[in-house]
Amino acid sequence: MDSLDRRILDHLQQDANITNQTLAERVGLSPSACLKRVKRLHASGIIDRVVALLNPEATGNSIYLIIEVTMERDHKLMYKRFEDSALAAREVKQCYQVTGESDFMLIVSVPDMQAYDRFCDAVLYADDNMRKFRTLLSRKRSKFDTSTLLAPEKP
Repeated sequence: MDSLDRRILDHLQQDANITNQTLAERVGLSPSACLKRVKRLHASGIIDRVVALLNPEATGNSIYLIIEVTMERDHKLMYKRFEDSALAAREVKQCYQVTGESDFMLIVSVPDMQAYDRFCDAVLYADDNMRKFRTLLSRKRSKFDTSTLLAPEKP
């Protein structure tokens, strides 16, 4: 990856719907050279996928919860079982295995508290290795950024 690839990626992370013509102009390439680079970035796996980001208020899933999960026993297979369950739940938007007091951090989106209760029953309480969880309710989303900070180019 060179500096042109990084510039292409920066623009695509801001607006993946940008036309190839406009992208090429912004990064200083011909449209054909730009398209080749974008295709190579896809083929190499640097661009993992292109998605549409929906407005949570418009779709009705505007309650965001940050859930700290602590497991009873520190066992790799039990962690994997919980992780698989969390990943299968549509309410879970992000799942991290973490160090420190908690074992997992989940970012969950639901339309209402009844949906949150159903999620707790189906995912959290259903795991017999889950010792406790703590839920933080997001009052306001001040920043939401899906871009990835690109590592500096190696000399």
